[in-house]
Amino acid sequence: MSSSFGKSFRVSTFGESHCKAVGAVVDGCPAGIKLTETDIQPQLTRRRPGQSKISTPRDEKDTVTILSGTENGITLGTPIAMMVLNEDQRPNDYKEMEFVPRPSHADFTYLMKYGVKAQSGGGRSSARETIGRVAAGALAEKILKEKHGIEIIAWVSSVGDIDCTQPNFDTINRQIIDANIVRCPDSNAAAEMESLILKVKDEKDSIGGIVSCVIRNVPAGWGEPVFDKLEALLAHAMLSLPASKGFEFGSGFAGVKMRGSEHNDPFVMKNGKLGTKTNFSGGIQGGISNGEHIYFRVAFKPPATIGLPQKTADMNGKEVILEAKGRHDPCVVPRAVPMVETMAALVLINA
Repeated sequence: MSSSFGKSFRVSTFGESHCKAVGAVVDGCPAGIKLTETDIQPQLTRRRPGQSKISTPRDEKDTVTILSGTENGITLGTPIAMMVLNEDQRPNDYKEMEFVPRPSHADFTYLMKYGVKAQSGGGRSSARETIGRVAAGALAEKILKEKHGIEIIAWVSSVGDIDCTQPNFDTINRQIIDANIVRCPDSNAAAEMESLILKVKDEKDSIGGIVSCVIRNVPAGWGEPVFDKLEALLAHAMLSLPASKGFEFGSGFAGVKMRGSEHNDPFVMKNGKLGTKTNFSGGIQGGISNGEHIYFRVAFKPPATIGLPQKTADMNGKEVILEAKGRHDPCVVPRAVPMVETMAALVLINA
C-alpha cells in the first residue's frame, strides 16, 4: 500500500490536510518499552505549523494522543495508533482552486489517477500527512537511542543560494540547531537565510533549500545488499517526503570529480577496532553500514502554492489567473528537519 512504510516495523499513515484528524498505526513495535505522549510530542512540536514568522501561519498545536498499543505507559507489542486533530481547518480557502489545478502541485495527477481529489488543500499530498510519519519515527528514534545509542541529527544547510559551513559531525546536536528558527547551526548563515525567507514571504513567493543529516553510532553490518541497500532505502524514505527533489549520500555528486585514489577510504585501527581514515562512503559500503557516520543531504523545492498571480489553465483548458489564498510555508526546510530525522529512524529500525 502506498500509505505504508517498512516491513518488520511497519507504519501506515492516515488523514488529509483538512479532515478531522491525521495520524499513524505502527505494527511491529516491541513490547515492554516505556512510551507516553511526551516521548512523541517534541518532534511533532518541531514539525508543527505556526511555530515562527518564517512558517505557515496555520495555527495547529499538533498534540498527539496514543489510542492503543500501550498500558500504564508500556508498549504491549500490539499495534500502536497515534492521532493528531486538525483544529485549524479552513477548507473554504481553497474554493477557487476547485477547478484549477495548482502549477507543480499534485492536484492534477491525483485527479488523473483517482478521478477525484481533495478540494481543500492538498489532501494526502499535503505536508499534514507527515504528522503520522514523524510520530512513528519519534517512537523509532527512542528505541534506536535507548537500545543502540544511535543519534540522528539533521539541520538546514542551505536556503536558495545561501550555504552554511559544515558543522562537526561528532558534536553537532539539536540544541545547537534549534537555537534559531531556521534550524541552521551556522548563526551567520542562519541570519541571512531568515532574511531571505522573509523577503520571499513578503513577495508572496517561495524558495527551496537543503537539509543535511548525520547518523552516529550505527553498528557495522546493518542493511542488505542488492535491492534493499541501506542508502537505497534512505533515498526511498527521503524522496517520499513532500517537496523533496534530490538525495545524495556520502561524497554524493561531488565524488565524481575525484580520482579513485582520493575517494577510497583506507582502513585503519580506531579505538581497538577497524574503521576508515576518511568517510567518502558516507558510512555505507555495498548497501551495508560500515560503522562510520552515515551522512546524506536532501533537496527540497520551493513550495508549489504561492500567493503571486500565476497564469495557468483550468481543467477545461481555459486560461486563468490563479492567486492562492491558503496558508503555506514560504520555505519548507526549517520544518522538514524533524521529518528527515524521523524517516531516517524508520529506515534504521527496519534494518
